[in-house]
Formats: sequence, structure tokens, C-alpha cells
Amino acid sequence: MAPKIIFPKNMFEYLRPKAMAPLKVEPRVAIKIHVEPKLPAIAAKTIKKSTSSSKSPHSQTADSKAKRYSVKRYAALPEKSSASPAANKRNVRKRPARAAVLSSDSESTDAENTQPRKKRKSSESTKSMKRQVRYHQDKEGSEKPTESIKHAQEVVSGYKPGTYENGFNGDGDMVVELHYPGDMEAEKYLLVRPKDEDNFDPVVEILRVASVVPKFYLDAAQAKKFIDERASHLRNMKRAVTTKSLDLFRSVLTDYNKDIKALYDEGAFTKSLDKMGQQIPLQLVDHILTQIYARTVSLGVQSLRKYENGTDNVYGEILPRFASKIFKDTELTHDKIFIDLGSGVGNVVLQAALEIGCDSWGCEIMENASDLAALQEKEFRARCRLWGLSTGEVHLERGDFLTNSKIREMLPKADVILVNNQAFTPELNDKLVNLFLDLKEGCRIVSLKSFIPQGHKITKRNVNSALNMLDVEEEQYFSDCVSWTDSPGEYFVAKKDSRKLKAFMKKAGLGA
Repeated sequence: MAPKIIFPKNMFEYLRPKAMAPLKVEPRVAIKIHVEPKLPAIAAKTIKKSTSSSKSPHSQTADSKAKRYSVKRYAALPEKSSASPAANKRNVRKRPARAAVLSSDSESTDAENTQPRKKRKSSESTKSMKRQVRYHQDKEGSEKPTESIKHAQEVVSGYKPGTYENGFNGDGDMVVELHYPGDMEAEKYLLVRPKDEDNFDPVVEILRVASVVPKFYLDAAQAKKFIDERASHLRNMKRAVTTKSLDLFRSVLTDYNKDIKALYDEGAFTKSLDKMGQQIPLQLVDHILTQIYARTVSLGVQSLRKYENGTDNVYGEILPRFASKIFKDTELTHDKIFIDLGSGVGNVVLQAALEIGCDSWGCEIMENASDLAALQEKEFRARCRLWGLSTGEVHLERGDFLTNSKIREMLPKADVILVNNQAFTPELNDKLVNLFLDLKEGCRIVSLKSFIPQGHKITKRNVNSALNMLDVEEEQYFSDCVSWTDSPGEYFVAKKDSRKLKAFMKKAGLGA
């Protein structure tokens, strides 16, 4: 029997479907978290382990759909559950206050502050300030890039006949071009509208591009001509869409392109990008990733149905807002290495490379997801240049991350590792823990289930376990952060820290 799926909603606005309950959450261990305020005193509080019974997710409805910029997205299937119907009731959690969410590195001691690693961290922070988000042709390569974007016109042609209808009145040419802040070719759009609002809408995307460019690439004076509420290109475009005037829309778009080209020739976009800083704003990142998704994954989303139900090969997406929070919690910077174990279609890998600019790795065992990830990577490189943006290196590997040679080679160098292990079997989680033995000190591991079992303590019997080198903290993610539920939930940030184990071994007379 084919597994059922849902399509999550508009990723840009972070709206998720309400078709299913939170996935099963393992009991949490008691964790002491120290928060250092501005005053000398250090306040400490203990997050107590939840003693409530675990709850399994609802089964998903097959016809549940949602929008992501009017683009279909594939959602996660929950892990298999044999619980009774009573145990499958929705567990509604309250939205935590933002101030209550503690960073993953909130625990600090005087001893830790004196370690050489802290000095190295300071020098890395200084180095990270050197990241520039603007794409440099001379830096990336002297030859003109051969990769071309997938035009919006091609996306429309990828849908079945009858999916779209004429969006304007008139018999004129329905193909238009849209210029971007980068130095690649203009993108071609076909001015049609989808009959089903869940499908890609080229006209809506043109309007969004016309609003995003002035917001992030122009100063207030330059942007006025583009987005002023009384008289601007965007206002006139919307009026043309409302009245379905093809001539007006084409005329306004011609003026828009002319002004965009003039600003590009003046170097306005270059100056703006050079002032942007070392991270690209999430809203801009989300918009670009959504364009990439619409041109790749959305057209092949049905292939994600084809996997082994009831195994570790279960697909689900961490959405950009949550991924961005993970980057912040783990202090990921462009000079560090990020690895996503079980990277699916590569969403978070691409986001880390674009938003942070770091060396970003992923590994996925499912062939269909890997195929879509390869399409995303190709479009990612071309479309980021279209926006004039430089990114970190992207490495998407196929196969089992437990045995992949390149992943095994990179793990000891990694600074942040993401494992969406929500539906992993206990056996796979145990194998993952063994990989952590080779991680460097300070490496952070983000997971949706804690690798540390309830009541775990270091003893002489388990002294060789990799768990003894992990210091884990529980965090909260807000609602609409993952594709399989709209509810908030917990995730865990573990940091490799061998000091506690070394202290135990010394006290027990087991050597250093």
C-alpha cells in the first residue's frame, strides 16, 4: 500500500498544514543549564524531564495540500506507530516565549573560558567578518559560467496541459523577460495563471521579485520608484494584474527592467551587497530557495512517494526559519563545516551555503531524493549568480552516510552536524553515536531526538561509550518549522566535550 503524503504550505510565510499531530518524542533527560547574565552572578535552573507518556502521530490524509509560493512541497511521513487511537491524539503545546529559548552554548564555566579553544574561537570570529556575499567573477572563475537557470517559462511547460489559463486580456506576446541584480541573462516568464492556486504562479513570482529586489538591494531613495504605494513599478504591475491589462503589464515591466539595468550599470547593487554583511537575510534566502524548489523538486515531487515504508528511509523537511535558528544556536560561520546526515533533496545544505556561506555537505541514501537534490544544486549555482550572490561550497553525496567515504573523511573536520533522526530506528541511532567518537572537540550535533538515554551516567562499564563525551541541551522550535506538523516541538543540541569523561577516569584511576 502506497504511503500517504501531505504538501506543506507557503514556506515563505511559514504556514504548515494541520493534518497531523507531532511525532513521537522520546522522554527528555534532566539537564542543568547555566545562563550568564550581565551581572557577575550566574543563575542556574533545571529543565525537568517530562514524565508524560509518548504520543504517536496521526496518519496523514492523502489529499492534504498546501502552498509554498504557490509551489507544491512534499511533507514528511511520520514514523510508524502501533499505538492505540487514544495515544494518537494531538498533543497541543504552548508556543514558548522567545526569551525562554536558551542558546545551545549557554553553559559556561571559568575553566572553559581559559581553554585555548576559546582563543581560537575568537580568532575565527574575526576571520568570519571577511565573508563577502557578492558574487565575484574573478574570484569564482575567469570564464563565464556555462550553467544557465531554468526559466519560469520552462516550469509552466512542465505541468500537464490545461493546468494554466491566460492571465491577461489581449492577444499580444505572453512571453516577457525579467532582469535581476546579477550579471546573468534575464529570465523568461509566460504570463499565465494556474487554475489551481497550489501550482506555480509566474505572475505572482514577478511581483515578489519586484518587491524583494528594492528591499534588499536598494536604499530608500532608490527603492521609492519601485515600491512606493502611491506611484511605483510595483503598484502599476498590481493594477495591471487586477485589470488584466496585458499592454499595461508589459509596459510597466519594460520600465522596471530599464531602471534595474541602469542601477546595475551604476554599481548600485554592488555597493548594496558589499554593505550587507557576512550573512544574507533569511527573507531573501527563503525567496531564492523557493524559486529553486519550484523549478526542480515541485516538478518531480511524486517520485518522493517511492521509498520503503516502515524503514529509516522516511522523508521530511526542516523549514528555513528552523534551519536559520539552528545555524544561530550552533554559531555556524562561513569558515566552518556543516554536514547534514540524511539531507533529502538538499534544502538545508543549500541554505547553509547561501545564508552562512560555509562549506556545506549532505548525504542522502534515497535515490529519488538524491536525484532531486542534484537538480537543486545545479539550479542553486546558476540562480545565486542571477541574484549576484556568492555561496559556500556545496557537496551532496549519494549513499549511506555510515559508509560513505567522503562523509567519513569530513566528519572529524565538521563543526556542526544535523541529523533529522525523528523517524530513525534505535539501531540506526546507536550506529550514529559510534560515528561521534571521531568528532573533534566542540563539534555540535543537532537532532530531533536526543542521543542520550534517560538517566544516563558515566560508569566503569560504559566508560568507552561515545555518549559520555556529549553534553546535550534541549531547545524549542516554534510552530510551522517542520513539514510534518504545524505544532512546536523540541530538538537537541549536543556538543562534544570530553572533560567530564576525563575527570571521571582520573577519579576512578582509569588513566587519562
